[in-house]
Amino acid sequence: MTDATGSSRDGTLSPEQSALIDEVIDGPHTPAFDFDLVNDDKAGVYEAVVGDKAIGGLPYDVVADGRLVLFATSVFPEFRKQGVATELIRRVLDDVRARGRTVTAVCPIVRTFIEHNPGYADLINSEHPGAAMRSYRRS
Repeated sequence: MTDATGSSRDGTLSPEQSALIDEVIDGPHTPAFDFDLVNDDKAGVYEAVVGDKAIGGLPYDVVADGRLVLFATSVFPEFRKQGVATELIRRVLDDVRARGRTVTAVCPIVRTFIEHNPGYADLINSEHPGAAMRSYRRS
């Protein structure tokens, strides 16, 4: 059984999540694929877009205090290991910072990115941080 992020309840990541976690951990060594960041605030998703095609996304909800709840980073398989997930998360968090908001990071990939990029730790909402940092097992 999986939760809203696609992780199993026992903390096992899906193969797709494992691939994105690996990219985020190795991110500084992976050149970023060039894409535009589009925030579709009506749909509640940040999208990585090339031309007219979305190649990845990060859905979110805005809750009453203006905080964004970040759910599940996704990148189409043919665009993985090209820095898309890393750059998508970085740009989303930069946008959150520019807007003076905080996040609740439910997505394990976002949590891993922040663990490896502590300059973004201040964006985690202290009252509602999201999923606790934990060791995920790859399936």
